[in-house]
Amino acid sequence: MRLPKSAHTSRPWRIHEFTRDFRLEDVWALPTPGGPDDFPRLVQVITAFDPMRRGPWPMRLLFAIRFELGKVFGIDDQAAGSRVPAPTLVDRLPDDLRASSGGRGSDTLPFTSLYQLDDEWALEAVNRTVHGILHVGWVSDEAGGYRGQMAILVKRNGKLGAAYMSAIKPFRHLIVYPLMMREFGRAWRARTERRNN
Repeated sequence: MRLPKSAHTSRPWRIHEFTRDFRLEDVWALPTPGGPDDFPRLVQVITAFDPMRRGPWPMRLLFAIRFELGKVFGIDDQAAGSRVPAPTLVDRLPDDLRASSGGRGSDTLPFTSLYQLDDEWALEAVNRTVHGILHVGWVSDEAGGYRGQMAILVKRNGKLGAAYMSAIKPFRHLIVYPLMMREFGRAWRARTERRNN
């Protein structure tokens, strides 16, 4: 379920300290009900997510098209056409976050882990179109339990980045994110069943 942006901005996440120049694009409630100590399990679900090989065909097709276009046009080459190293939020991290474990990255998504805490995990992706942040948190819900929450923050890279974000917006909201949420929920239930058996 898509949430209002205040669901992210009203919480005391550490990510707010160094992303003031990023735009908050989306906030989503994840279908991952659990207890106060289940955040590491959510991290495992997300790192195992492979949109190219598992899940509904529309999602797999869109990811395949996106990654193929990235190869053809060099979109995902961070340093393409530039002698300046790609920007990273690692340089902005406060000392305590820099000293903490960066957490686990994803083998199947183009994100690098920045930091992981007991209830918060931040990853970044940098390419020729955007500098993106995937922020995952563990929040209490209205029923007295807990669930995951995902926010996407973006800094566009010039006109190309603005055009790219405009072009993918309907696909993100109507197809990709709803199907991703469904896949996260399916994987969460499967892990819960295995743990309880």
